[in-house]
Amino acid sequence: MTDPTTDTGPTGDPRSSRASLEALRAEISKAVVGQDPAVTGLVVALLCRGHVLLEGVPGVAKTLLVRALAASLELETKRVQFTPDLMPSDVTGSLVYDTRTTEFSFQPGPVFTNLLLADEINRTPPKTQSSLLEAMEERQVTVDGTPRPLPEPFLVAATQNPVEYEGTYPLPEAQLDRFLLKLTVPLPSRQDEIDVLTRHAEGFNPRDLRAAGVRPVAGAADLEAARAAVAKTSISPEITAYVVDICRATRESPSLTLGVSPRGATALLSTARAWAWLTGRDYVIPDDVKALSLPTLRHRIQLRPEAEMEGVTADSVINAILAHVPVPR
Repeated sequence: MTDPTTDTGPTGDPRSSRASLEALRAEISKAVVGQDPAVTGLVVALLCRGHVLLEGVPGVAKTLLVRALAASLELETKRVQFTPDLMPSDVTGSLVYDTRTTEFSFQPGPVFTNLLLADEINRTPPKTQSSLLEAMEERQVTVDGTPRPLPEPFLVAATQNPVEYEGTYPLPEAQLDRFLLKLTVPLPSRQDEIDVLTRHAEGFNPRDLRAAGVRPVAGAADLEAARAAVAKTSISPEITAYVVDICRATRESPSLTLGVSPRGATALLSTARAWAWLTGRDYVIPDDVKALSLPTLRHRIQLRPEAEMEGVTADSVINAILAHVPVPR
C-alpha cells in the first residue's frame, strides 16, 4: 500500500496533503474554543465532497465555526441568512429583464460559490429550504429549464437551532438526507467558557478573524490532493459488511419508524475512510466506522413517538446498535 503521507498537491508543494488539512484544523481553533469534533467533522465533509448541518442553541459559535473555516480556505465564500420571508430565488438566482437589451438574463444567487454558509436554515419555510436540494445533490441549479453548474469544490455548511425553539421549521427528510453529517455543537465546558471569555477580554473580535490571526492555509489544489489520497485508502470486505450490518440493524430497531437507507450506508463508509486517512492510516478499521456513526447516521433515522416520549434519542439508538452488532476482527 502507498503511504498517504507522501502525497503532495498538484502544484508540487512539498507539504503533504494531510499536513494542509491539519493546518486547517489548527487555524479554525484560533477562533473557536472547545469544538474539536465539529471542526473535524467539517474537514471530513470537505474530503468527502459532502455537506454539513450544525445544530446547537444560539450563541455556541456555530456561525463563527463556519466563518473560521472559510477564512482558513482560499475559496470563495458567501453567506445567506435564512428568514421566514426568504424566497427560493433569493438563494438560487433568477432571470432578470434587461431594459437595454430587451432580454432576460440570469442573475446568479449566492449559491454560486465554493462554500455557502446557510445560517439558521430552519428559520425559513420548507419551500425555501428545498431550494437547496438540487444544488446539494446535483451540484447545479435549474432556472427556466436551463441547468447551471455550480463551482467546484462546493460545500453547504448550514446552521440550525433545535426545532423546539420558537420560530423554527423542521427540515424535510429528503433534505436532511442530503447532509453528509449532522454535527451537534454543545454548550462549552466550564474551562472552555473561561477560555472564551479570556479571549474576549484580551480583545478578540469574532467579526475580525484576520485580527485573530486566522489565515488561508489550504486551497482547491490541496483539497483535490487530499481527496485523491483518501480514495487510495483501502476498505476490506469485512469493514464493508460491518457498515451494512449497522445500517440494516437500524431498519429492524423497534424504536425507529425509519432506518438508514443505502445512501446512508455509503455515506458512513465514505466518512470512515476519510477519518482513517486523517488519523494516518491507509486502511479502515472498525473504530473508524464507530467514530463516524453518530454524525453520519443520527439525522437519517426517525424515532417512534412512543420512544421519544420515553426519552429515547437517535444517538442512544445508534449507540445501542453499535454495542450489539458483531465487530469484525
